[in-house]
Amino acid sequence: MKILIILTVILMVMQTANADGDFVTYQVSGKLYQGYFVTPSREAPLVLLVHDWDGLTDYEVKRANMLADLGYSVFAADLFGKGIRPTQVKDKRQHTGELYKDRVKMRELLQAALGTALLKGADGDNAVAMGYCFGGAAVLEYARSGADLKGFVTFHGRLKTPPGQDYKHTKGNLLIFHGSADSNISMLQYAQLAVELEKNNISHEMTNYSGAPHAFTVFGSARYQADADKKSWARFTQYLSETLKTAK
Repeated sequence: MKILIILTVILMVMQTANADGDFVTYQVSGKLYQGYFVTPSREAPLVLLVHDWDGLTDYEVKRANMLADLGYSVFAADLFGKGIRPTQVKDKRQHTGELYKDRVKMRELLQAALGTALLKGADGDNAVAMGYCFGGAAVLEYARSGADLKGFVTFHGRLKTPPGQDYKHTKGNLLIFHGSADSNISMLQYAQLAVELEKNNISHEMTNYSGAPHAFTVFGSARYQADADKKSWARFTQYLSETLKTAK
């Protein structure tokens, strides 16, 4: 896949995260970012994973390792910057808000993360992007940009399309997981997205889970709902096997 890498990406493999993956430091417009890359083999299909509003944490690393155990390469992107892992709500809002206001930068950071994965040997022609909460919104932004991936997946992500944007250039299909009890992202947003995707003839699948609040997949949190998490993960992994070519 030919990708226009707008930004300079410099790889520096840092400390080993565990027996399987590595934290990878890369540079975008002079600023350092630190993602996480794990792969079972050079031929494995690629999942580009985008973090929640607290940055790339142990949660994303765990999900990446879960996918690697299933046979996928995973690059967990960093959209905030190396070492920026906000814990206070006001700081989380600041970092996500900056990117919501600068969609060009958001897209460039996603493209740079994908470029970093390719430099690590991942297969960009056999890839999907997925994200949680803020990461889900970023993945939809990437889909609207016309990114040449096979699919885009969101878990309890922000679904509203920004003014002036649409899905006319979207190339892959969309898989949306949403909680009916999500007080942050309404069922109205969910329905409006379905109408918009249908209008633009975008292949999509959308599932909502009764009683599931926002962030229903986050292990150990007060909002975690095991039933919705297990069902959405099962469908997601099935989707990956349907969408991506498996390594021979």
